[in-house]
Amino acid sequence: MSLNTALDALLKASTEKGDIPGVVATVADRNGVIYEGAAGMRATGGSVPMTLDTFFWFASLTKGITATAAMQLVEQGKLDLDAPAGKVLPELGKVQVRTGWNADGSPILRAPKSPVTLRNLLTHTSGFAYEIFNKDVVRELESTGTGNVISGSRATLNRALVRDPDTAWEYSVSIDWVGRMVEAASGLRLRDYMAKHIFAPLGMNDVSFQASAEQLSRGAAMHARLPDGNLVAIPFGIPPDVELDMGGHALSGRVPDYLRFCRALLNGGVLDGNRILSPTTVELMGRNHIGDIKIGEIFTAMPQLSNDCHLHPGIDLKWGLSFILNVQATPEGRAPGTMAWAGLPNAYYWIDRKSGVTVVIATQIMPFWDAKVRTMCDEFERQVYQHIG
Repeated sequence: MSLNTALDALLKASTEKGDIPGVVATVADRNGVIYEGAAGMRATGGSVPMTLDTFFWFASLTKGITATAAMQLVEQGKLDLDAPAGKVLPELGKVQVRTGWNADGSPILRAPKSPVTLRNLLTHTSGFAYEIFNKDVVRELESTGTGNVISGSRATLNRALVRDPDTAWEYSVSIDWVGRMVEAASGLRLRDYMAKHIFAPLGMNDVSFQASAEQLSRGAAMHARLPDGNLVAIPFGIPPDVELDMGGHALSGRVPDYLRFCRALLNGGVLDGNRILSPTTVELMGRNHIGDIKIGEIFTAMPQLSNDCHLHPGIDLKWGLSFILNVQATPEGRAPGTMAWAGLPNAYYWIDRKSGVTVVIATQIMPFWDAKVRTMCDEFERQVYQHIG
């Protein structure tokens, strides 16, 4: 059975039995695209089929692109991985660590033991945290009446650290801060910087921080998995005219366009003759930058948005410059050191530079780490590696 036949059958089976309303998946090697497939419907119970032109909320797939923008500026000497980030954004020089709460509900704060750096932000060792996975951040935002990260407000980033930099890994708003550093160092709004220096060179013509009416007309519905396992379409969208282009989660686009970004990193920073990063920088981004710090199971504080998730049970995990790295090979086949991450509505990618393959799979289902989507993704991964040998 060919790779296309096997993967088409998997996607079709997953959607026909109702596990997933619709899905788009793509695979490439160093020579080009070797698989593109779509199955199911854009909305559960709907009649509009999922296609390669379907528009998805990428969510945290945005992070790798924002990190790439930052590393372009590191290459140019406009940003420094290890200088205090407050030199670029004075607000980051004023952040404090919250160590607890006073009896009146006010936070107990102190200065961090070391300054936040760009490397800390790119590796989620800054001390910041996400409300999705940290109950103290939920309490902080509620106590101040501040919107969550989806709001795209400046205020949502003005939160305390939950620990000192360089002491632990905690998934966070750090890459949203990186986006602001890119803006400060380049003099461009993040959407304009990416359009000029990443999207145009790579031919990513259908990716946006603010979707047009035409793009929204091609959008897949967002879905919620109910406790009984059924799916329901829910209203969802990045607010229009936000204050900030949130570099951690706010891009939307077509899956084949995102694959072009992954192909560029797979090929050492170049695609179709257009270079966005040097091979040395790509190699640097794919190294462990957190030393002996461990990444364990991630526990949810907002179960409507994410399940608890243990990303690779039995596998040691490290972090590069915005990518998770598996130290050992996964049972499904990806090689040690594969660069990967995921988006909240169960969108996933990996870039396996050793095996020479990259994959992007996207659905629009919350909460994150959906068991039925994960079953499909694991089988997809096995099929890919069986066929490429």
